[in-house]
Amino acid sequence: MTEEQPSQPTSGVPSDLSKLSAEDFAALVSQASDEQLAEIMEGPQREVALREIFARMAEHFDPARAKGDSVVHFKIVGRPDGGSDDFEVIVRDGKCEVSEDLASEPRVTLKVEPVPFLKLISGQASGPELFMSGKLKIEGDLMFAPQIATMFRIPTAPPKEASS
Repeated sequence: MTEEQPSQPTSGVPSDLSKLSAEDFAALVSQASDEQLAEIMEGPQREVALREIFARMAEHFDPARAKGDSVVHFKIVGRPDGGSDDFEVIVRDGKCEVSEDLASEPRVTLKVEPVPFLKLISGQASGPELFMSGKLKIEGDLMFAPQIATMFRIPTAPPKEASS
């Protein structure tokens, strides 16, 4: 009888990321090396992962913590063709909507490489930490940027167990 073991992120990433809970995804990110995350984000899973992450933003949105209306553009740079994957998050009237069409004037634009982005959205790194290290570029309202994370419930992985 074979017991299913957790596989390495590069070989064991489900083809349908919608089957992973946000906490399981955060655990996947926390257990993977930067090299493994980069390999995932340089392959066909990049588009799937990013679309799934942004599709779930509305369910993690906390309208009680959002102060007013805002538009945030996310530019996940470092695509294999040299471009970026762009997403627009609109917070209006206590709701959060996401689009891949950058149609509205943003209050702030966040530019970030894919690995730091995965760490940011899974609670493995903070926005200020990434900004201070140059891994997160912010254009627009610098005073508003730190408030973005407070508008969302950031899923986290359970603490890592010590290895023996």
